[in-house]
Amino acid sequence: MTESVYASVTVQPDSLYQAYASVSGILHRNLVEEGDLVPKGFPLVQIVNTAPELNAENARLNFQLAEENYQGSSGVLKALEDEIKSAKLSLENDSVNYFRQKRLWEQQIGSKAQYENRKLAYELSQNNFRLTINRYQRTKNELTTQWQQARNNYITAQSNTQDFTIESNINGKVYALFKEPGEIVNTMEPIATVGSSDTFIIEMLVDEVDIVKLSRGQKVLVILDSYKNEVFEANVYKIYPKKDQRSQTFKVEASFIDPPAVLYPGLAGEGNIIIAQKNEVLTIPKSYLNKGNQVQTEDGPVTLKIGLQSLELIEILEGIDENTAILKPIE
Repeated sequence: MTESVYASVTVQPDSLYQAYASVSGILHRNLVEEGDLVPKGFPLVQIVNTAPELNAENARLNFQLAEENYQGSSGVLKALEDEIKSAKLSLENDSVNYFRQKRLWEQQIGSKAQYENRKLAYELSQNNFRLTINRYQRTKNELTTQWQQARNNYITAQSNTQDFTIESNINGKVYALFKEPGEIVNTMEPIATVGSSDTFIIEMLVDEVDIVKLSRGQKVLVILDSYKNEVFEANVYKIYPKKDQRSQTFKVEASFIDPPAVLYPGLAGEGNIIIAQKNEVLTIPKSYLNKGNQVQTEDGPVTLKIGLQSLELIEILEGIDENTAILKPIE
């Protein structure tokens, strides 16, 4: 005897998903057709919007200008480097003059005014050299920041431009295209459906009364409307824990052991999930039960201990045996 749980069945490709646009615009063209096999990253549709392209071009020009200012031979830093060289030469010259005058003054040669003038010129050269180096470093930091910001803006603008080409996230097949060239595309409506081309899953809806009887690995016998005379075997591999409040059912997924040669998304059918099996069991028709677990015998009502159940039969564990005569209740 076999006890099973009934489930409605729908066949779907594995990894089936709907592709959405991350931006709005006008559909320029579909780059694939329904039924096409596509690798991961393959472009599906092209959306037109000139604003991102203009923004990308402006960002490129700003990045180019910032790069020339930062690295170019005619950039701002080149002029400051020349100033540093000039300030360094002036410092070296004033340093020589100052220390020469200092030695003369220590020997009481020359005037004090000459000594102080040389000293002042040397100190001014020191300050000017230090200020020039600081200005160079500050300008370099500013140009570096501007270059990095312009580079980031350019990368962002390029990314926004790429958003207008929608690509496949998986290796699979294009099952549906929802837009035609010239139609408006937005972020709220799907533009394509993509899924696995050779791997299909069985989606089953199970009543909440039966869901507690299920576990992963249980065998499923599937009958599809498209294959009326065949029974396909599958195994349960996923049980979704959240109940659908509208249908009061739980979603369960199974995989074919030996799938049909041809499958399409949405094929419907019925499934029976086997939860228990026994050989050589004592059964009676359910129609002979009354008050839940009693049968009427020639000696009066007898309470039974019952086991497995199918649509029509029920297993008897205790209460009667195969030699007991039972009476069908009067309707």
